[in-house]
Amino acid sequence: MEISPERNPKAAAEAQKKRPSVVTSTLQHSEPTGAPAGFKSYPSGGGVAQNLDDLGVCSQQEVIYNAAPPKLYEFALKYEKGTIITNTGAMAAFSGLKTGRSPKDKRVVEEADSKDDVWWGPVNFPQTEEAFMLNRERAIDFLNVQDRIFVVDAFAGWDVRYRIKVRILCSRAYHALFMNNMLIRPTDQELEEFGEPDFTIFNAGTFPCNRYVPGMSSSTSVSIHFGRHEMVILGTQYAGEMKKGILTVMMYLMPKRGLLTLHSSCNEDTETGNTTLFFGLSGTGKTTLSADPKRNLLGDDEHVWHDDGVFNIEGGCYAKCIGLTKEQEPEIYDAIRFGSVVENVVIDDHTRTIDYNDCHITENTRCAYPLEFIPNAKIPAVGNHPTNVILLTCDAFGVLPPVSKLTPEQCMYQFISGYTAKVAGTEEGVVEPTPNFSACFGGPFLVWHPVKYADMLAEKLKQTGAQAWLINTGWVGGKYGVGSRIKLRYTRAMVTAINNHTLEKVEFEEMPGTGLLIPKEIPNSDVPSDLLFPWKTWSSLDEYKETLNNLTTMFQQNFDKFADKASHDLLKSAPKKWE
Repeated sequence: MEISPERNPKAAAEAQKKRPSVVTSTLQHSEPTGAPAGFKSYPSGGGVAQNLDDLGVCSQQEVIYNAAPPKLYEFALKYEKGTIITNTGAMAAFSGLKTGRSPKDKRVVEEADSKDDVWWGPVNFPQTEEAFMLNRERAIDFLNVQDRIFVVDAFAGWDVRYRIKVRILCSRAYHALFMNNMLIRPTDQELEEFGEPDFTIFNAGTFPCNRYVPGMSSSTSVSIHFGRHEMVILGTQYAGEMKKGILTVMMYLMPKRGLLTLHSSCNEDTETGNTTLFFGLSGTGKTTLSADPKRNLLGDDEHVWHDDGVFNIEGGCYAKCIGLTKEQEPEIYDAIRFGSVVENVVIDDHTRTIDYNDCHITENTRCAYPLEFIPNAKIPAVGNHPTNVILLTCDAFGVLPPVSKLTPEQCMYQFISGYTAKVAGTEEGVVEPTPNFSACFGGPFLVWHPVKYADMLAEKLKQTGAQAWLINTGWVGGKYGVGSRIKLRYTRAMVTAINNHTLEKVEFEEMPGTGLLIPKEIPNSDVPSDLLFPWKTWSSLDEYKETLNNLTTMFQQNFDKFADKASHDLLKSAPKKWE
């Protein structure tokens, strides 16, 4: 939300005095802070920074504070090479060499307040305090010598009782507009009363980290310090690192307060208010399936389930663009307009039309747009307790049924397992779907041990009586390379039948081995009945059973690392081989 000095000079001057320093620090005064005494921020029009002699910074540096989208467009078009406006008015930007997250470069500082809480291992690599501070100072030094920096103050979490105040400092207008879209934008009054942030992101992604800093594995570093409430980004311009950084923060902070953070989308019935949660990793259909024109959208990716219901963490959506069409996904297609940001897409030189099928830059083309760009979005994005919980998987082996009903124990097993396929482009180096087990359908963003989240979900299901389902948005008729991905309209029909409670009334058949309950039909749809039983669509039953049993073995081997904390009933729900 822009604060314009031209609109009310006196009010703007008063607000200016109340506004906190842009670069904040909790270091002792004897240590370098990156913020000279008397440093001030400025309204969205920018301004001449004062008292920067301590840092040797150009005295003409501008601080562009919570600028409105049109001004961010102007800065990006003028100063960021390759930025253009598409024929629908969206800003088209490029993220450089990194077109996806860099999970191997993510670090969490091992510090006294949080070290006993963190699930250390393949997701959370430890970092020393010294290494973090070296990266922090490098990032601040870089930001301080730019001609201009952008500051975004916004909220994470729609429920005012639990939201956190977030501040982003970055050198690209593209990044500022991205986070302006993805977080919850304050009102004028909220901005004036914002005060000190609860969490700060220093995004110096256009500048590499020093690879000689202990623990660095490349020129990229994404570091989180829970004790300092800070995140530092170096060596990657991929905007999704900021978004997922906030999710990681909420994955830590909310469970400390007894609230369950979920990597999920959510929508609700416009008449009854019944809500549905969709779990799944990137590429499984969370964004697509939650954007239903007949239901209110709460959010497409990140939610918190608390004692009174659910709320969205974000103020926007981050949708995949590859293969996007108006016919299949009209809400997302129409959201790509003025104020939204499209990343790494191919655009016609003359018409400025996006080619959504061209992936030669990356498979991971994306668009970030405000939640209100979806016509049926619910603002504020809060809802009742879910009546249905849908676990989404993209099965590249083509052996899981398109839809199945889960017992509570099966739901917990599938939730902890988090099976899907890494879809091309969501991470660096992934060029085709590969099998992936990601705990709680959000492994890269977990902080606590997965069993903590699973226990909290089990308690929520018990308290509310929500029904759990497993939906496969992946391959049918054979594995990847042989079969084909299931038609979106078929999956939508299944979700509709779940939401209107007609699917729970049909007859079910137990799948051999896995024990999953498969419906014999999808009411009021043209979904072929044989499609619901995957072995009937394969040319060879023996080949199907072999592939299924191989996947079952992978499930069992993956779950071994959680077995010591699992209950007897949970272990009994594990899939078995089809003999």
